[in-house]
Amino acid sequence: MKIVVASKNPQKIAAVTEILQDYPHLKDAVIGTMEVTTTIPAQPISLDEIVEGAVQRAKNSFVDCDYSIGLESGLMETPQAKSGYMDIGVCAIYDGAQTHLGLSAGFEAPDPAIFRMVVVEGIELSEATKRVGLTTHEKIGNAEGIVGILTKGRMNRKDQVKQSLRTALIHLDP
Repeated sequence: MKIVVASKNPQKIAAVTEILQDYPHLKDAVIGTMEVTTTIPAQPISLDEIVEGAVQRAKNSFVDCDYSIGLESGLMETPQAKSGYMDIGVCAIYDGAQTHLGLSAGFEAPDPAIFRMVVVEGIELSEATKRVGLTTHEKIGNAEGIVGILTKGRMNRKDQVKQSLRTALIHLDP
């Protein structure tokens, strides 16, 4: 069995590799990686955009494999959130015919300015976290992620990806 992950992000690849070990029918799969493009913005700012990005990634990487996995995170409008938004991750698994979706837990940055910068100024979350002094890392999503910083390491980007993957795998667990 071959599974293609539509990313070169080391956190995403590690999450997929680790989670698949929990599934007897998937644990021996060969995992390939592939960068793909989507038509959504680099920083999705709605549930629709996040889901569409994950689905496009999964479908665009379905090449010579049994399953392809698209992973996307972004901000979604959330009633009563201080900033009006929460960050979530979406996993789309494509089998050539159907798409299977899963979501991660959502979280809000305690400083509403972080998400507002992303929404109002159109900058990526990595840049917003640098501007408020949370990190100097160029691509926080390739490291612990903003969730890793905000939880002081209690949860990291890989954990968030694992959550969305595990909930998508509900559809493929015999």
